[in-house]
Amino acid sequence: MNLSPTGLLHLLVVYIVWSSTYLAFRVGVGPGGGWEPFLMGAARFIPAALILLGYAYARRQRLWLSREEFATLSFTGVMMWVGGNGLILIAAQYAPSNYQALMIAASPIWANAFEALLDRKRPAPLLIYGLLIGLVGIGVLSVPKLAQPTPTSLLSFFLLLVSPICWSAGSVITQRRPFVLDAVVVSGYQQLFGGIGFLLIAPLLGEHGSSPSLAGWGALVYLIAAGSLLAYTSYILAVRLLPLSIVMTYAYVNPVLTAFLGWLLLGEQLTGWTLAGAALVLIGVAGVFQSRTKR
Repeated sequence: MNLSPTGLLHLLVVYIVWSSTYLAFRVGVGPGGGWEPFLMGAARFIPAALILLGYAYARRQRLWLSREEFATLSFTGVMMWVGGNGLILIAAQYAPSNYQALMIAASPIWANAFEALLDRKRPAPLLIYGLLIGLVGIGVLSVPKLAQPTPTSLLSFFLLLVSPICWSAGSVITQRRPFVLDAVVVSGYQQLFGGIGFLLIAPLLGEHGSSPSLAGWGALVYLIAAGSLLAYTSYILAVRLLPLSIVMTYAYVNPVLTAFLGWLLLGEQLTGWTLAGAALVLIGVAGVFQSRTKR
């Protein structure tokens, strides 16, 4: 398998930057951050999208969308950002960053399950075993929250279970609908549609205004500059240049780096349940990748 060096470089950016965004979520919407989740999402994605599209316009890239491109980009933008990222933002009010990242580590499992469904092929045994082991790992990770359930712990568990499903579905559709558009344009429009979705849904969730602290503003600026402008554009390019199964390996790296950064910077604890659940999730993901390689 010949892998694009440029694609691998973009994947490295995704590895490093996205590992730290979970901490920024926690800082922004957690205690002392001051942001309401969907208003923070809108404040992040709309400016980032306008910067990306402005850059594309200055480079004379095509910005006009066909009807099919509009439908695909609006759907995947809402699916990945509102469904995938927005649910994490809500959960980040109650869940530490390492728990967020480890739950999202199941993304490759869901992505490969969607691909098998779309290809109308019977899932390989390794894919089935990987899915089951990954789900057991999610259960182990969540034992401390589910053993003494509270409304917020159950809510965060449910949101972090659904979030990677939304993200994976959007990623698969993005890859299978190749665009005659620059990656910056694709990234810009997906984030624009996602940001508009955040803005429209925020009042329905009772969000009418935020009072961010200095740390909250810092988290937002970091998410715009590093998470949206740099890392997501690199993600789109990596999806174009590399097999999706390779791109989704960020789910191996991000939880490990996030757990370390959360422990180092936010004082988050690493319990036995966390380590055991993480091991099972990553074993499940490994089974999925091995199944894809053999296929």
